[in-house]
Amino acid sequence: MPSASVVDILGEPYRAETLELPADEEGEVVATLVSRRAAAPTGKAVLHVHGFCDYFFQTVAADFWVARGYDFYAIDLRKYGRSLRPHQTPNFAQDLAEYFPELELARQIITERDGHGHLVLSGHSTGALIGSLWLDAQQVPVRAVVLNSPWLDLNGSFWLRTAGTRAIDQVGARRPYQAIRRTVTGLYGRSLHRDHDGEWDFDTAWKPLDSWPVFAGWLRAIRRGHAAVHRGLRIDVPMLVLMSAHSVRPRTWEPAVDSSDIVLDATLMARWVHKLSRHVTLVRIDGALHDVTLSREPARRAVFEELSRWLDAYVDAEIAQSGGTGGGTGGSGEVP
Repeated sequence: MPSASVVDILGEPYRAETLELPADEEGEVVATLVSRRAAAPTGKAVLHVHGFCDYFFQTVAADFWVARGYDFYAIDLRKYGRSLRPHQTPNFAQDLAEYFPELELARQIITERDGHGHLVLSGHSTGALIGSLWLDAQQVPVRAVVLNSPWLDLNGSFWLRTAGTRAIDQVGARRPYQAIRRTVTGLYGRSLHRDHDGEWDFDTAWKPLDSWPVFAGWLRAIRRGHAAVHRGLRIDVPMLVLMSAHSVRPRTWEPAVDSSDIVLDATLMARWVHKLSRHVTLVRIDGALHDVTLSREPARRAVFEELSRWLDAYVDAEIAQSGGTGGGTGGSGEVP
């Protein structure tokens, strides 16, 4: 059950409540639900799920949603960000379904306790994968889905995606905490953080510039999630997928770092989006970063313009025609 709401680390108007979950083999487990209310009472809400080596700090996205009359919620999943405890292996899970209980608890808080009849799911990268699998497995009643650079396949060679995946599956089952060797340049984190080459402030104790270690059991869970997507999910609501128009894999800084996805392969991402829902809109943004909401201008403005246009066409217009779900400011809102 949730703890009492307190002022979040982001300060007012953000509030946070701790969601206590059943302990696992490492001990105590919690998740954290952060919220910010729109200016007027509303029956609309959005729940955002972050990616790997991440937590919610993207207030520019919350600005957009509350301007449209949505109450904004974001969850820091177990062992991430606000929910990470000293005894835990950061960002680790052996099955992506481990995250379903906190997502379901957050949904119940938003819809049943807080009375929102209209819920949109938002997910970034790994969070987009987890959220999509949750919607499919439990047929969660949401009105729409917005995915920001969803992680739908490995960014690597054909061998890694085939024979390499079979090896990962075997090692991950036997030795889940075995670290996987990989090269991390730190360029993405540095391209975001304002103390380096970026615009944004975030806690590098929770989002290290050089990422967290990757373990075999976690990667096995990710690949099994990818396989489920590749077989096809049964999400039956409108979905918007926003992603960069380009990907590069730099070893050192180059200008494309500031205008491309350097974390995932955008071509592979686009290949699989049609497997997520029967109704998918894919928009590729020139100049966008891996987290498209943190892109530099003018790409960031284009991201929110596309999102606003899609909501007008497929989500909020439908609410207005059906008489709405109560409250809200409506309209297109201001693009941050």
